[in-house]
Amino acid sequence: MSLSLIIKREFNARVRNKAFLVMTFLSPLLIVAMGALIGYLANLNNDEVSQVALYDASGLLKNDFKSGSHVKYTDLSGLPLDKAKEDAAKNYEGLIYIPQADSIQQLSDKVAYISNESPSLDFIGDIEDILDEKITQQNLVSLGFDPKKIEEANVKATIRLSKFSGEETNKEATLIRIIFGGGAGYLIMMFVIIYGNMVMRSVIEEKTNRIIEIIISSVKPFKLMMGKIIGTSLAGVLQFVIWAVLGLGLIFALSTVFGIQMGGAAGAAQEQANQSDAAIYVAELFKLPLLTMFISFIIFFIGGYFLYSSLYAAIGAAVDSETDSQQFLLPIIMPLMLGVYVGFFTVISDPNGTVATVFSMIPFTSPIVMLMRIPFGVPLWQIALSVAILFGTFFFVVWFASKIYRVGILMYGKKPTYQELFKWMRY
Repeated sequence: MSLSLIIKREFNARVRNKAFLVMTFLSPLLIVAMGALIGYLANLNNDEVSQVALYDASGLLKNDFKSGSHVKYTDLSGLPLDKAKEDAAKNYEGLIYIPQADSIQQLSDKVAYISNESPSLDFIGDIEDILDEKITQQNLVSLGFDPKKIEEANVKATIRLSKFSGEETNKEATLIRIIFGGGAGYLIMMFVIIYGNMVMRSVIEEKTNRIIEIIISSVKPFKLMMGKIIGTSLAGVLQFVIWAVLGLGLIFALSTVFGIQMGGAAGAAQEQANQSDAAIYVAELFKLPLLTMFISFIIFFIGGYFLYSSLYAAIGAAVDSETDSQQFLLPIIMPLMLGVYVGFFTVISDPNGTVATVFSMIPFTSPIVMLMRIPFGVPLWQIALSVAILFGTFFFVVWFASKIYRVGILMYGKKPTYQELFKWMRY
């Protein structure tokens, strides 16, 4: 049996599986529907107006609490305090209580918010901002300064960003790069785990059903393992392409035809975003190395998947059940998690720093970290070197994994240990 026949068999087994078909076409619908639901709920929450009572015994702050589009303040200072609390408990979300004080400075840690439910951090922050501003102004006046002149003297500087080539850029470009780089790296991790587990389960299933004993009589274990890896990877690439096409199509249809905004920031986007902002983001998007990003995603996905799937296949061959495989999965998943953490905590702050560059070359983390670096601009020689190291390591690892696969595929009834796995490598 040739390698191409094994690849074809594995590919057909995956794409004709009912679960594969259902998840391929249902997942984009569920993800887009969830995004639309979050956007809808955000809009509902954005339209709500919180009714908050105010009791200012000092008379120093009640004019500073001004109703807005999200909060309406009602002054109950004319009522007795007990009556105001009773009224607020029945008809309002809470009561802002400002005690008697001789000066505004005394209120810095005396104001209280009384409610039966925990308030949001944003709401508490708004109250604290009002207090901070009022007390700061009074302190400036007491020191002989004019708060209005100080406010007029404040300047908000804007830094112009450009490259040595003369190309203009801006801080919005960094946000675009973070989103695309982080998304690509996270997708790689998820796909490697998902499809790697598919390879492992396939090996365990064939081993448990004793089908492998028939297959192994007509094909070498190395070819069988490679066929499973390549066949599953092709099915994974096909599934990803379908997800991308359906997902983007659904998002475009919902946003343009039905006017539904996606995500939790939909309400904020409607209030704050304008056409000029959108034009800036679109312009920065097209400045990204999109072709390099797309090609790199495919190459690093295949390389990372091949590398980890050879380990998943070896584990599947060594154990008799998926439960027995758990002890061997942690060393596989840890480098993937490390790549994500390194990416988000170092690439974002210093994409061309030593840590980011080194981890983008280490084959077990490079599929994630390098994809996070590419939107920020990476020399082609670094990408080529990372790819070469990744695929070189794959061939080295698959050689050892095939030794475990060859021995373990015909072993039954015994839970292997790490010591036995290393012993099988020397056979």
